[in-house]
Amino acid sequence: MKNIFFCPEESNFYSNCLENLVIRNCQDCESIVEFGSGDGSPVINSLLRNNFDGIIEGFELNTSAWKAANLTIDEYNLNDKYVIHNSSLFASSQHDASYLIANPPYLPAPDNDIYMPLLFGGIDGAAITNDLLTLGYENVLLLVSSFSNPKSTLQVAKENGYCVENFMILPLRFGYYSSEAKVKNHIEKLRKHKKAFYSGDYYFLAGVLFAKCQDCGIDLSNELAQVMTSL
Repeated sequence: MKNIFFCPEESNFYSNCLENLVIRNCQDCESIVEFGSGDGSPVINSLLRNNFDGIIEGFELNTSAWKAANLTIDEYNLNDKYVIHNSSLFASSQHDASYLIANPPYLPAPDNDIYMPLLFGGIDGAAITNDLLTLGYENVLLLVSSFSNPKSTLQVAKENGYCVENFMILPLRFGYYSSEAKVKNHIEKLRKHKKAFYSGDYYFLAGVLFAKCQDCGIDLSNELAQVMTSL
């Protein structure tokens, strides 16, 4: 999972999506599960800016990131609101939470022999993202990249009974890890097969709130697809 947020824009965007699409819409004492908490900064920043009476339970495999996150949690006295486990969400039992949130690894590549293997999201970049949509949570907030087969993510969401309740979009320039020749060349191949969408050095990152269709009054799946494939 994404253990450190190397791009400040991305970290801030994740935090803003969490605030606007989840925290400010939560009922009192609702619980949230987070996949890949990293250093915890997006959630910590969100909690410091908002009143939230529930609890966020994070999962982070990287021990260094987990320790760093807990130091900051202690510093701001957020232990009653944010608890991070040094383990994998996929290896844990299903948690009784209203929301699952994640900024999952989404770099596409032929294999994980890349500059930062922890950012590897599978051959098309969408493997972990799509797996998270099979866990059965009522609401799922994910960051979805336009160069990581976003159409497959929307299809998996539909197959698992989700609609797109809301979304936010951030244009981003290819960074150090996505510009690695092996990665960039692979993304170009995905583009030829209409599995990656970008323009020049820019791609879209979407913060998407998926909700089970029976609880969703509107479905913006088509609108999101139009935006993500427009580059």
